[in-house]
Amino acid sequence: MTRLILIRHGRSIWNAQRRIQGCADPPLDEVGREQAHRLAERLYEEEHPPAALYTSPLQRAQETADIIGETLGVPVVPDERLKEYDVGEISGLTWEQVVEQYPDVAQRWVESVEEEVKLPGAEEPQSFRSRVVAVVGEILARHTEDSIGVVAHGGTLGAYLNYLIGLSAWRSPFSFGNGSLSIVEVNPVRPRIVLLLSLIHI
Repeated sequence: MTRLILIRHGRSIWNAQRRIQGCADPPLDEVGREQAHRLAERLYEEEHPPAALYTSPLQRAQETADIIGETLGVPVVPDERLKEYDVGEISGLTWEQVVEQYPDVAQRWVESVEEEVKLPGAEEPQSFRSRVVAVVGEILARHTEDSIGVVAHGGTLGAYLNYLIGLSAWRSPFSFGNGSLSIVEVNPVRPRIVLLLSLIHI
């Protein structure tokens, strides 16, 4: 059985400004770095801390992973496939700006749960989900008896959990806070979510 530790990066400067990030690459702010340090301390005290960390190479995730890796003394491995969903032309905008500049898209986004909403210039949702599922599957295949950490983004982690529990919705119902921690016990019979969206360390 593999213990999969899912970590959302600390707060970035765009998170603080409530800007939509996607594959844009703003760094952590000071709050985000503090969140990463607190998360590292919590993982250090875990009975089964991660033996390695896999991370999105975007700055906000990479820096979070580096802080945790240094505290735990474990390797950090970046993988492009763990990047956030590419939101296309709305990257860098606030929600208010999306409503103003793309009112039809904003309305469909609010109203749609099951039906995919095509964002202008964005990645295909199924391609996004496929790359996330593929990379996590490879990570699990390499570590069949370990605790392994994945440091990524809300969209990335949500896409994997949707797949894991069989949700067909294109948008995840899970809301990952900055620096949040979720744990899944993965086995060949039935995966089990043992911790979801925990922020008690923050």
